Amino acid sequence: QVQLVESGGGLVQPGGSLRLSCEVSGTIFSINAMGWYRQAPGKERDLVALRPSGGSTTYADSVKGRFTISRDNAKNMVYLQMNSLKPEDTAVYYCFMDTVYRDYWGQGTQVTVSS
Repeated sequence: QVQLVESGGGLVQPGGSLRLSCEVSGTIFSINAMGWYRQAPGKERDLVALRPSGGSTTYADSVKGRFTISRDNAKNMVYLQMNSLKPEDTAVYYCFMDTVYRDYWGQGTQVTVSS
């Protein structure tokens, strides 16, 4: 059974940094892409960053230049380095994996940016 488990969320002051991690376990076949989405209270779940197995990485305009997604295929990990955080970055962040068979989601980790 495939599971995605996020970690690294928390409370940070504006201008601060956090690094989210997502560990993938289970038998995995044919990953098309891995990435991060976020959902703020009362809003839809939106793409933050998507890293295909081949091709260019996509970032939401609101995080370009501040967030960086990376993958460690050997460890089945994906990371999201978040710098210069703003209050509007406050949301639950979800790890996402797209395979040829189906999509997988983590349970989410809360990120709160507040002074």
